[in-house]
Amino acid sequence: MTENKVYILLTDTSSFFTKIIKLYTKKPYNHASISFDPELSEVYSFGRKKVGNPFHGGFVKEDVKQGLFKQAKCAVYSLTVTEEQIQIMKDYIEEIKGQKESYRYNFLGLLGFILNKPIKRNKAFFCSQFVASVLKRSNTLDFEKPLSLIAPYDLQEVPELRLVYEGKLKAYHQRREGNETCVPVSWFSVPL
Repeated sequence: MTENKVYILLTDTSSFFTKIIKLYTKKPYNHASISFDPELSEVYSFGRKKVGNPFHGGFVKEDVKQGLFKQAKCAVYSLTVTEEQIQIMKDYIEEIKGQKESYRYNFLGLLGFILNKPIKRNKAFFCSQFVASVLKRSNTLDFEKPLSLIAPYDLQEVPELRLVYEGKLKAYHQRREGNETCVPVSWFSVPL
């Protein structure tokens, strides 16, 4: 039987916006994404639609080898799921992708997060809220608090997630591509 995995990518791009968020959270990673392959060739989240404008956001397929991600620090987690769960996740993301112009970044939800008051908006997510909703929709994980209060660091606390890498995102890609000389000390010897 084949083991299916999804990958949760947490990043710190060191952008101005990320630095502002870090002042509040005091956590190392403040952006969350989800992928279905260990190479992170297709990564989905809610974030910037244009690199230079953090206020124009929504559903995005992220190229984690370009732009703000080129110098990013990251933590990559894997989660074992069933074939049915992974299909539900992919179908849900395809549904959002098909209507991506009607989805928005949940800036109001971020305010609710700061005030610890859940604000659920129709067709609006911030990054970790989106990742949590994908996991919940597929009955993979349930969360004790409302999804609009889930932060990237909450995902790190999920016991079912297994840390497989922490370090520079660029080095992770080099490791996956077979360039062993660029593996940081924090690479964990765990099969992806």
